Amino acid sequence: MTDVKIRFAKGHGAGNDFIVVPDPDGHLHLTADDVKALCHRRTGIGADGLLRAVRSTAEPEAESMSAQADWFMDYRNADGTNGSMCGNGIRVFARYLADAEFCRPGLVSIVTRAGIRQVRIPPADATDDAITVDMGRPRLPGPENIKVTVEPRHWSALNVDMGNPHAVAFIDDLAHAGELTVPPTVTPAAAYPDGVTVEFVTIRGPRRLSVRVHERGVGETSACGTGASAAVAALRQREKHTGMGHYTVDFPGGCLRITVDADETFQLTGPAVIVLEGAFALPNGRTGPLAVLAATQSLGSQ
Repeated sequence: MTDVKIRFAKGHGAGNDFIVVPDPDGHLHLTADDVKALCHRRTGIGADGLLRAVRSTAEPEAESMSAQADWFMDYRNADGTNGSMCGNGIRVFARYLADAEFCRPGLVSIVTRAGIRQVRIPPADATDDAITVDMGRPRLPGPENIKVTVEPRHWSALNVDMGNPHAVAFIDDLAHAGELTVPPTVTPAAAYPDGVTVEFVTIRGPRRLSVRVHERGVGETSACGTGASAAVAALRQREKHTGMGHYTVDFPGGCLRITVDADETFQLTGPAVIVLEGAFALPNGRTGPLAVLAATQSLGSQ
């Protein structure tokens, strides 16, 4: 039987990279092993995660919200597990939808496992081509005794819910977070039964932060959109900020901006670039093992 070739694009937001797989009619089934194979940086395409683009009418998880949003972002972590929300991923997802003419620039509603998110895509001739996503309001559910440990150091942390769980620790030097090749220890374990993304944060100036992040299911990433939002939420709690505000969050991969509206809704703005497209094979029409066939067309900055 002839191998089935599946198209994909690859993009990133501040170095946080994703494979985007168009599946408008919801026919493609990718197992956790398939996703891990595709995201592997030596034997696959390589990415921090995979985003399957499926019409919400064709996806059982999103069908109930199809009247409000045309597209569902099926976000998978690099280890194959489902992800609920990704601030960088949804901007890359929106950039792909616009470039592929699945939607027009402007305000676009997208279904995620954390609910519907509003994304603003600038027109092609805009001076600033950064994409903005409404991240909603952070929740600080407690408990207050969260501790993050990277031996031999440990820090108190704040539990922040951005549609996915975060533990935010303020530290003196980002180098103290170590190599982050394994997940930091976070206690009490019962606070995060499904794992947690950990942010290590230093304050660089008024409303400016530097952050390193270990993302659950991925490892250390170059940037994290929900992590930027969680870090700002923790800073506002720490410094007792209220009302509107503008914040800058620097990651190893680049800079993200957070605007806090009058109702304390967070807006995340940053780059989203599609860098290549290609195809991978499903041997004998099945979903694994996967082999990359091509990734050759450079699209450059969109």
